Amino acid sequence: RPDPVPAAPGGPERSSPGHEAEAGSGAPPGRPRTKFSAAQLQELERSFREQRYIGASEKRRLAAVLNLSQSQVKTWFQNRRMKFKRETQDAR
Repeated sequence: RPDPVPAAPGGPERSSPGHEAEAGSGAPPGRPRTKFSAAQLQELERSFREQRYIGASEKRRLAAVLNLSQSQVKTWFQNRRMKFKRETQDAR
């Protein structure tokens, strides 16, 4: 049965301090996080191992093969380079 107590002002609807940066991160409003399939990740990782920076033609090819947008492929590569950078710095 539903909870009879109404939500308090400043409850879950309101943004809590520290979340303003997420809201203004430049992502389109309401766009859910992309959940990549195992097959998509395998192909993206394979391509990343070959070349850390993706060219326009490879980006178009991957987007078409993996049924993703070119923006999603580009963003995945940017994020993967940052992860690679963190991992290599942590190893030192």
